[in-house]
Amino acid sequence: MLLQNIFTDDNVAWMDGNGPDSDIVLASRIRLARNFQDIPFPNRASAAQLTEVKTRIIDILDDIATLTNNNYICIDMEKLTDIQRRVLIEKHFISNKFVKHIECRSLILSTDSNIGIMINEEDHMRIQCMGSGLDINTLLKTAFLIDDAIEKKYDIAFDDSMGYLTSCPTNLGTGLRVSVLLHLPGLVMTNQIAKIVNISPQLGLAVRGMFGTNAPGNLFYISNQLSLGFNEKELVENLTRTVQEIAAHEHEARKAILSYNEDKMHDRSWRALGVLKYARSLSIRELLSLSSNVRIGIDEKIIDGIDPTVFNRLIVAGRANYLTNLQEKESISQRELDKKRADISRKIICDSSIGK
Repeated sequence: MLLQNIFTDDNVAWMDGNGPDSDIVLASRIRLARNFQDIPFPNRASAAQLTEVKTRIIDILDDIATLTNNNYICIDMEKLTDIQRRVLIEKHFISNKFVKHIECRSLILSTDSNIGIMINEEDHMRIQCMGSGLDINTLLKTAFLIDDAIEKKYDIAFDDSMGYLTSCPTNLGTGLRVSVLLHLPGLVMTNQIAKIVNISPQLGLAVRGMFGTNAPGNLFYISNQLSLGFNEKELVENLTRTVQEIAAHEHEARKAILSYNEDKMHDRSWRALGVLKYARSLSIRELLSLSSNVRIGIDEKIIDGIDPTVFNRLIVAGRANYLTNLQEKESISQRELDKKRADISRKIICDSSIGK
């Protein structure tokens, strides 16, 4: 993977659609927060100490590469343009907090882009493993391999009663955050999504729209809220069980919609595909809504001849910073942005046509 491809490729490996239950569960992510015992948390560390954090991680990168059977590159935030950093946020390789103070901050990224380590965000290390579909246990095993390589050489901040020590209290304990990205148009259309959002805190989970409270594109993240008082197995089992139940409800909702008004669903899906094929201007909300309708049409065998991962690619390619970076500009007008979004959407629809 060349560095430039990270900013220009709309194919993201962890959204390739090949994982388990990927018709509804688009992607899964594991994140482990870790800190070195003898260095203050990043918000209190000096520049020299933050540099030492990076040096230590680079020092064991060959070991991590061997254990994970992968190769890695180191991307210094200070060497990127602002628009490039924002593309990394859109692709979920880094957080918004990571670019607020870019000094001494780097991203270690695997060449397949499925594994990343944010250096000196809120914690010294945020180990991230991402994959397609509902495949949390595999991702957790990979994260533990990296964690073991680090702990084999360095002492990690740990307390016998509280577990791993982190800068944010909600990460105390395992330091584990598990999140899953779901496509739930059936539950949205049948007005059941609010029930899931409201009951999730009782299960120790949070449900939020990927693109805000109105959840354009019917995309939702579900993640664990707490880390303290649970072991990793319990957290993963709880979230996996809940996601499987939500997916089952989504399937039932889709069946009910098709049973009640099959013609309307067919019209909605085919109409959306037609607009994406021929539109000359698209807002991001239009793109997400249309591509969601196309995806459910593909999943429910209404539309054939289109690869289902077209939805995944459009989610990446339609974002404002990604499109701006392709134009090799720091900023473009909204009119240009909407035109470029329609252009690239038509191309992706064409590329995704099976047997074209």
